[in-house]
Amino acid sequence: MLVVVLAVLILLAAPLIWLVVAYNRLARLRVRCENAYSQIDVQLKRRFDLVPNLVEAVKGYMVHERQTLEAVIRARAAAVDGLRGASGAMHGGVVGMGALAVASGQLDAALGRLFGIMERYPDLKADQNALQLQEELVHTENRIAFARQGYNDSVQSLNAEIAMFPTNVVAGLFAFRTMPMFEAADQERAVVRVDLGEAP
Repeated sequence: MLVVVLAVLILLAAPLIWLVVAYNRLARLRVRCENAYSQIDVQLKRRFDLVPNLVEAVKGYMVHERQTLEAVIRARAAAVDGLRGASGAMHGGVVGMGALAVASGQLDAALGRLFGIMERYPDLKADQNALQLQEELVHTENRIAFARQGYNDSVQSLNAEIAMFPTNVVAGLFAFRTMPMFEAADQERAVVRVDLGEAP
């Protein structure tokens, strides 16, 4: 009789135990995604802080390149706004994450043009401050790419778990939502064109 009672209790407790385990797994994956996003956030903010310093360092040399410098500043401002929008809409914020990717791609393109123009100025190539800022930006770009990959890996794990049966039942019960991937903008996928024109 005791064996039957224990068997019934185990059968009744098994679904509850499974529910707790599934919930905890989803919660752990969501926290991992949020942490991974915060790593992108930190690196993007660092990048955004470096851009005005670089523009300030090169503007004395690049008097005739005012449009390029202004384009970099505008692209930076759009990327900062994109980061705010993506941070506010992270859960289910495909639009916010997409806007951030587009703005980030525009900043990449503007910085690429700036770096290309910087190569044409021999005095600027010798300026240690500008070179150091350029190098820091390149290192930050690498960190952003690494953080983005970590975020996307975490999001893929969470989204796959939410999509699979029977975990999707738990996800629905406790309002777990899929998170958007941080995908490269079209500008980042474009073929880079190098202009080896003459120095001014």
